[in-house]
Amino acid sequence: MTLLERIPEETLREGSIPVLETERLVLRAPALEDVKAMVMLANDLRVSQNTARMPHPYTEADAEQFITKVTTEIRFVVTLLDGTLIGGCGLASGRGGVPELGYWYGFPHWGRGYATEAARAVIDFGFGELGYEALQAGARVSNPASRRVLEKCGFQWTGVELRRVAAIASSAPADRFRLDRGLWSSLKSWGGVRQVA
Repeated sequence: MTLLERIPEETLREGSIPVLETERLVLRAPALEDVKAMVMLANDLRVSQNTARMPHPYTEADAEQFITKVTTEIRFVVTLLDGTLIGGCGLASGRGGVPELGYWYGFPHWGRGYATEAARAVIDFGFGELGYEALQAGARVSNPASRRVLEKCGFQWTGVELRRVAAIASSAPADRFRLDRGLWSSLKSWGGVRQVA
């Protein structure tokens, strides 16, 4: 099933996306108040070149469109417990009807385990609350840290393909990964996530 089939569009508007909390992070719906922080972090080629759809330069207009555009995607901004925005994570419609996990983090927040912690929360939400049977994800072959995040979350490598990267206006090789419900269930000992709203 696709995201559109699983979640009615009206549930994807701001206020209806749940708030997820982990040990160090809060994942919530993006808001217009996040624009400046998003631009400050995302307008960095080191960040955008590792995503498929994020343009470079990343402007306030890009951030506003990301926040206000009605979509079938499940989009979270990721903040520290004190409210400092550090990146984003979410689920989008993927090939073959299998939802795709995606994430990005500002360079000052790399290497601290935040991507893995937030990804696990979104994965738990996708399998636990939304009932998905599988998730997929990708990482540029030049980004071993992102591949490691996916591996730590239980994703299994399925191959390499060329993916369009907006920030470099070209295609680049990307490793592809998949996580099925059965494997997620067996790995569930990784902790938990609390849904608070």
